[in-house]
Amino acid sequence: MSEVKTIELTGENVTIEQVCLVARSVASGKKVIVKLAESARAKMQESRAYIDKRIGSGEVMYGINTGFGAFSSVRINDSQLEELQKNLIRSHSMGVGDPFTPEQTRAIMFLRANALARGHSGIRPFVVEKILEFLNADVIPVIPQQGSVGASGDLAPLSHLALAIIGEGQVWSNVAVSNASVAVSVKDVLKEKQIEPLTLKAKEGLSMINGCQVMTAVGMLAAADAKRLLGLTDVSGAMTLEAMRGTRTAFDPLISATRPHPGEAKTARNMNKILGKTSPIAESHAGCGKVQDAYSLRCIPAVHGAAKDALGYIWKTLETEANSSTDNPLVFSQDNKVLSCGNFHGEPVAFAMDFAAIAISALVNMSECRIQKLVNPAMSDLPAFLAPDGGLNSGHMIVQVAAASLVSENKILAHPASVDSIPTSADKEDHVSMGTIAARKFNQILQNAENIVAMEFLSAAQALDLLRPLTPAGAVLAVHQKIREKVPFADKDRVFSADVAVIRQMIKEGSLTSAYEKVTGPLEF
Repeated sequence: MSEVKTIELTGENVTIEQVCLVARSVASGKKVIVKLAESARAKMQESRAYIDKRIGSGEVMYGINTGFGAFSSVRINDSQLEELQKNLIRSHSMGVGDPFTPEQTRAIMFLRANALARGHSGIRPFVVEKILEFLNADVIPVIPQQGSVGASGDLAPLSHLALAIIGEGQVWSNVAVSNASVAVSVKDVLKEKQIEPLTLKAKEGLSMINGCQVMTAVGMLAAADAKRLLGLTDVSGAMTLEAMRGTRTAFDPLISATRPHPGEAKTARNMNKILGKTSPIAESHAGCGKVQDAYSLRCIPAVHGAAKDALGYIWKTLETEANSSTDNPLVFSQDNKVLSCGNFHGEPVAFAMDFAAIAISALVNMSECRIQKLVNPAMSDLPAFLAPDGGLNSGHMIVQVAAASLVSENKILAHPASVDSIPTSADKEDHVSMGTIAARKFNQILQNAENIVAMEFLSAAQALDLLRPLTPAGAVLAVHQKIREKVPFADKDRVFSADVAVIRQMIKEGSLTSAYEKVTGPLEF
């Protein structure tokens, strides 16, 4: 285990990088401890004292001494306020389906604690400290993925989080080895680790489940992986360009200057860094008379650039949400107000997640187009399906078919969830965001996208070998060599799905990124 890193939650400065660090710390072996900052503790204490004062005066306040949703007009006796909160958590723990991964749940816990640390929920600092105690001890709740409509926030999944914190429900065992993780009773784990469950006080159950931290956490982890994939897609596109004996002229900075979308210029600069000025392959077709490549090569700056610009918006939206107060009601003690509101509505995140799904789907649609060109002898002077002995060998015929299948699946998944709504809670909650569905779809699209880009790397690397003794330039050569350390040239058919799995793992672990960065330095996003 490496040196311990400590993160203090203030409610104001969480980044996607921090979320990834906390979420993936167990798997990476990097010990991270999260604690509540003293500044946040002071705000929470002031907010809680104010709520206690107003409860003591006998005032009726939603969610504090009333029922919830359509039961908001039902006044609850002061002697039943703790029971009210526990009943809320139990009844709202209605998630179904496959659970979120321990990694995703760690991110959810971190973000929920940060939102509460802002001091607008009127709860005790002890509640956040208890969430962090579970997180730091790797007591990670089992949270089903389905059941949230994204307003009032992620009620069902966050209720499963709260359920474990109060000593009921299930948590993951052996979370350090995700493939071996199993769901076990939280009571057994708490007894083993000598951790006391949380006893909820007035308003605290509601505050634990009112918010958009599930959709935001899932979106943040996927967005971080998407950012890495953007750079690698520039590299895979450059590798295919070399294999197709394409021209570099479409990446001239004069072109992107005439259409000043930031992502387009960044992508053109990236391509020039990756490809360099020339290569033995490029020199081999100088003066060939071909002046234009297919769109999937020539339009890389426009399409990849648009994806970069989209991710910039998505990144900003997610980080804004991560540092927002999404409870209801919100407590403003210095202004002497407790205000019912709709900050729990997930539409900002829902729109961003749908946009992310569309952008990444379109990005890798172009990657699949390039695979088509590589395997089609009518579009190149390469052997059909990149097979050295075609007919006896099928080569990469089904590599392209598999990529086409994933692209088509992405088209279905990219249908926006946020355009849908359905009334809930006896029509009191009549418009909802479906943001968690959008985030889950984006996450699946991202997984498909990693496989598609891995397939392009596989086919482009095979094509480059077929052009020997000619070699590519710069970063393309470096990435090709890195791939060949684990995936050899295919002189005859084999199980190519195993090759794709290896390259995808290289994508996820960052070894391909490290390979190109040794030549180009960090690319622009």
